Amino acid sequence: MRQSHLFTKTQKEAPADELAKNAQLLIRAGYIHKEMAGAYQLLPLGLMVVQNIKQIVREEMTSLGTNEMLATNLQRKELWERTDRWDSKKVNTWFKSELQAGGEIGLAWTHEEPITDMMKNHIHSYKDLPRATYQFQNKLRNEARAKSGVMRGREFIMKDAYSFAATEEQHEDFYERCKVAYMKCFERMGVGADTYITFAAGGDFTEFSHEFQTVCDAGEDVSYICKEKNIAINEEVIDSADLTALGVTKDELVATKTAEVGNIFNFGRTKAEEVGLYFNDENGERTAVWMGSYGIGITRMMGVIVEKFADDKGIVWPAAVAPYQLHLVGLNGDDSEIKDWTDGIYTALKARGVSVLYDDRDARPGEKFADSDLLGMPYRVVMSKKGKEAGTFEVVTRATGEVRQLTEEELFADFSS
Repeated sequence: MRQSHLFTKTQKEAPADELAKNAQLLIRAGYIHKEMAGAYQLLPLGLMVVQNIKQIVREEMTSLGTNEMLATNLQRKELWERTDRWDSKKVNTWFKSELQAGGEIGLAWTHEEPITDMMKNHIHSYKDLPRATYQFQNKLRNEARAKSGVMRGREFIMKDAYSFAATEEQHEDFYERCKVAYMKCFERMGVGADTYITFAAGGDFTEFSHEFQTVCDAGEDVSYICKEKNIAINEEVIDSADLTALGVTKDELVATKTAEVGNIFNFGRTKAEEVGLYFNDENGERTAVWMGSYGIGITRMMGVIVEKFADDKGIVWPAAVAPYQLHLVGLNGDDSEIKDWTDGIYTALKARGVSVLYDDRDARPGEKFADSDLLGMPYRVVMSKKGKEAGTFEVVTRATGEVRQLTEEELFADFSS
């Protein structure tokens, strides 16, 4: 991508009403646009980051043998009344609307009920189990106070998965494998070392759950963490959690600010019984399906990554989620010989499979460098008249500030796929 072809522009200041660092930087860098409190548009670079996060999650979910699908966001009132979760006094995040043809509908804040109901068409016998499906879907939640930028909004993208098993043993097998897959996701995104499987309350979903909490100063949660034993407990349940069973004492736990980036719930047979999802077991007896629910906040992950790695110059993307690996910054644009040379290197890098954002704009070097730092690509390659004369390229690692002088051969060897 030539930077001159991007319609987005960087900004020196973020909106005055935007207090969250992640949103300030993402807006200034042109990754997102704030439509209103709690609702953001994904601009081209922001969409690329989200797609990269999705792809990591997609690959790990596929490794579990799950099927991807896409459900509608329109929710039937009668289905949620059946499970006693339509009443806004019990679930206070509903967006609801009236149909012109008559009747009331909800806009999806989660999808347990409709996907479970759908599975009644596909699960009839124990031979149909176990099964699991997942989707990437916009969720809509009527938060009383949207805050924390893209880490908590009224509209956000989530990966939600649902497992269906004949027995508790089948369910536990998938549940434990999903824990491993989730940790692989977070490791690949660069936050694995600071993410803990955390014992927590279930909120509107179930009595207890396991959250995936990432250490983050901007997080809204407090987790009690024992790094040595890799144990974490959400503040909400610290008094009721069986510390003895977990093999830890309260003195070993350190209160830490964290952001919830994922969660998994065990519904047992309760949810299936409420919705009416049954199967015939090996003895021909009608039995409710054992269920689990599994979520990862996709847009929230983008915000958490910005919060964790950004510095005073701007965003710092881990390589796995960055929109481009290289930011090729061409200087001396008024010199046709240098411009032709820079264009040639850009074309050669693309031909070698390198993901490149090429700053070909007619702008001052200081402006280009400031924008490059703000945008946060993992590496910056500077091409100038001085470099051409020396036969080298200045390569800067965004995360560390390390500067290397590479020959053309070394540049291609380092970054070719």
